[in-house]
Amino acid sequence: MLDIKFIRENPEQVRTNTHNKHERGDVDAILSLDQQRRALIGETETLKNRRNVVTQEIAKLKKSGEDASSLIEEMRIVSDTIKAHDEELRGIEQNLETALMRLPNMLHHSVPHGEDASGNVEIRRQGECGEQGFRKNHVEIGKQLGILDFERGAKVTGSGFGFYVGKGASLERALINFMLDFHLEKHGYSEIFPPFLVNAASLRGTGQLPKMEEDLYTCEKDELYLIPTAEVPITNFYRDEMLPHDALTIKLCGYSACFRREAGSYGKDTRGFLRVHEFNKVELVKFAKPETSYVELESLVIDVEEILQALHIPYRVLLLCDGDTSFSSAKTYDLEAWSPCEQKWLEVSSCSNFENFQARRANIRYKEPNGKPEFVHTLNGSGLATSRLMVAILEHYQTEDGHIRVPEVLRPYTRFDMI
Repeated sequence: MLDIKFIRENPEQVRTNTHNKHERGDVDAILSLDQQRRALIGETETLKNRRNVVTQEIAKLKKSGEDASSLIEEMRIVSDTIKAHDEELRGIEQNLETALMRLPNMLHHSVPHGEDASGNVEIRRQGECGEQGFRKNHVEIGKQLGILDFERGAKVTGSGFGFYVGKGASLERALINFMLDFHLEKHGYSEIFPPFLVNAASLRGTGQLPKMEEDLYTCEKDELYLIPTAEVPITNFYRDEMLPHDALTIKLCGYSACFRREAGSYGKDTRGFLRVHEFNKVELVKFAKPETSYVELESLVIDVEEILQALHIPYRVLLLCDGDTSFSSAKTYDLEAWSPCEQKWLEVSSCSNFENFQARRANIRYKEPNGKPEFVHTLNGSGLATSRLMVAILEHYQTEDGHIRVPEVLRPYTRFDMI
């Protein structure tokens, strides 16, 4: 959420930012509600001051035996007016908060301008983009080896779901455990295993509500939601808390299954793991001081890159343009793995700095010694999502005789080297 004072002082900048992000936040409505709110607070405070003064006069008149009935009647009207103002103020503040919730985060000055993904800027890449050659795509090789079953996934649940079977399940589990251990041991994260269900307040805190409501799986009876990413519960771990200044930067790492309806995916390639409704992901979350958060963003990207380097998967790093940057993010890097069979780049991670946007919504603050409380900066990144990464692994490690070599770094976890 943006600071109302910032919006008040920079309305044109906020309008331009909203337009560049292709969002529909109503800056004019926010300014109007803010003006109404401040005017009403001023009127109410004046009435309350009048009531305090007159109450003392009434007490003096009563003490001296004089008639105070006219002042008592005046104060009855004043009290009724204050009560009506308080009710009106609650309505205005609720509408203002709703409008603020729909206003996107401000972009960092280093984010390039572009209408869509075509405006993203490649920062660097590593590895060669190979041809398909003898390789079969992940659906074909997965079925041939009996390690993936999308037909039974569709039967048991529906389209966009699949089974990992036998050594395929072991490979998936190995990949998750390897990534967790790598980030914990090499990068200094602390592990957290979050719940996969959250309440609406948590989703508002990280910005999925109200913006992304149609993409969420909802348990209406219990007023809970299946998480679209572990970012939600891990970031909200500190909701409504004051963090010790000397604890920052806090670095948390956790695995979760992720659930997304993908309501806007009509017409996109949905074959196999290219677009699924449930997938596994190791998430990295940081809570940082404002002055260090962009250094932390760069190190976050490097942390993710080192996983891809250890797996020897060709990848590239993109800086997203404003038109492709998410609602809540101030700056985002995407990491994409090369798919020889698809002959295209597959997004496997997004690393973002949200500055204080999420912290303001979730009320996560820290306090410097002898200073006033400040909102932390939150960051997160996929470290990594396994579904499309599995596509890249099955393709890159495929042999001409139709088997899969297990990446060397995963063999201590699988205890086999070939599928």
